[in-house]
Amino acid sequence: MNWQSLTLLNHLDQLEQESKIRPILIFKHSTRCSISSAALARLERKWKLDDPVEVSAYYLDLISYREISNEISSRFSVDHQSPQAIMIYNGAVIYEASHLGISYDEIALHVQEAAGT
Repeated sequence: MNWQSLTLLNHLDQLEQESKIRPILIFKHSTRCSISSAALARLERKWKLDDPVEVSAYYLDLISYREISNEISSRFSVDHQSPQAIMIYNGAVIYEASHLGISYDEIALHVQEAAGT
């Protein structure tokens, strides 16, 4: 998994624009939570770097960047969870899951649907 760190609030504007080209996945991670670490590890085990799933993946350390996490919740009308995976396409949420409900297979399915395949 090739995560890009989400560290600046104004990155959300860029992500929203990028979502008009390809799906964007945001993984909100609590570095203090063992469930969050388990969900991230499960996702990364299934997701290989050469995977054909076309999505830009962003990692948010919500302990360090709570303001960004709050803005994601507000901007995309999703309840705050930790851990949480949110997929955005064309500026709208097309997938959201939290805790051990985060599923690589579901993410891949939504990416394929967005691509029209």
